[in-house]
Amino acid sequence: MKLIVGLGNPGKKYALTRHNLGFLVLDEIARRLGASWSVHKKANAEVIETNHEGEKLILAKPQTFMNLSGQSIGSLISTFNVEAEDVWIVHDDVDLPFGMLRVRHAGSAGGHNGIKSIIDTLGTQSFTRFRMGVSETPANIALEDWVLSKFTPTEQEALSGILGRAAEKILATTQSGTESVTENLS
Repeated sequence: MKLIVGLGNPGKKYALTRHNLGFLVLDEIARRLGASWSVHKKANAEVIETNHEGEKLILAKPQTFMNLSGQSIGSLISTFNVEAEDVWIVHDDVDLPFGMLRVRHAGSAGGHNGIKSIIDTLGTQSFTRFRMGVSETPANIALEDWVLSKFTPTEQEALSGILGRAAEKILATTQSGTESVTENLS
């Protein structure tokens, strides 16, 4: 069983922002699996329980704000009895160019407050991250404003293909197992 969590912020205001790239990838996975989201009140998350090629998957989008993602994930882990090594997090990363995917099995929060919250809650850095590049913060824009900004028109044109390739990679990884990799999805 895998608990695959996309990070983001709830609400229409944040729907197509860089910080919600995790939600967007999970929505694409759900679409490919023909699955619908339901509200899991105890975990404060939207959840899908499904199977993909014999592997049980729990897909989740925490409805806490990004900086409190660990609260929801802690509840999901206890509810579904998942080990930390079976938790996969999909999130935005300003240290990677737009369209890049980096898969890592452990590591620090790297300044990402959502990941910091998860590490604090789990008490470990040993969980898999699918880091999705949203490009470096421009010099004239604050980090918070950058990650909460909408994608540019050029990025929006490329986004559908990137989300599709990310979804394919994650679903394929449920069968092949994770390995550390950096890949251009553009």
